[in-house]
Amino acid sequence: MRIADSSGMRPDADLTARARIRNAAIECFAEDGFDASFRTIAQRAGVSPGLISHHFGSKDALRAECDAEVLRKYTEVKTNAVDRPSEHLFGYLAAPGFAADLVVYMLRAIHAGGQPARDFLERIIDDARGVMAHGVQTGLVRPSRDEEARLRYLTYLTLGALLVQFLTTPGVTPEAFIASVQAGQGDQILPTLELFTEGVLADRTMLDDYVAYIQERNEGATHVR
Repeated sequence: MRIADSSGMRPDADLTARARIRNAAIECFAEDGFDASFRTIAQRAGVSPGLISHHFGSKDALRAECDAEVLRKYTEVKTNAVDRPSEHLFGYLAAPGFAADLVVYMLRAIHAGGQPARDFLERIIDDARGVMAHGVQTGLVRPSRDEEARLRYLTYLTLGALLVQFLTTPGVTPEAFIASVQAGQGDQILPTLELFTEGVLADRTMLDDYVAYIQERNEGATHVR
């Protein structure tokens, strides 16, 4: 699977040189990490290393454009999942390797650490914010008492679980990694849907107690002022 095929973009032959370089860089960064050289990217894109420098100037600039494209396509995939949830689920089960380069690129971007990783994660959350709001608006997702806190928790939960799996299966291609994840998720989808749909706790005592605690704490802070 390649970005141009998996996410509905035009075939590489129809793209501009700049777009071909960007797509090739996404694939190389996903496969080899962000140390992938201009020479490697140029070979994948079918251009000269000098043309990469001409279009982007530096690897940082190239990566910034790759980040934006990966996040754009990821948001498109997640929005489609909200609009057609069951179709998206069964399509995911039937297509091992789907969006492999996108997902592995995102994991590498976060694992790289530092300010770039924090910025990238915040951009994921920014994009997911609209997707979550769309889910609430369509009635697929229940509203939350704290939409922002829930959004961040679910983002950390999802990416954190994938990152653990990625770091414990080194040396595989993005396609092989996603195929292994999907192969193991047959036993996870039912409990995940059960958890998100029906919950875990048998009654709401803990939730009600904690909501009351928050309200009392906030009222106390207001009185102090």
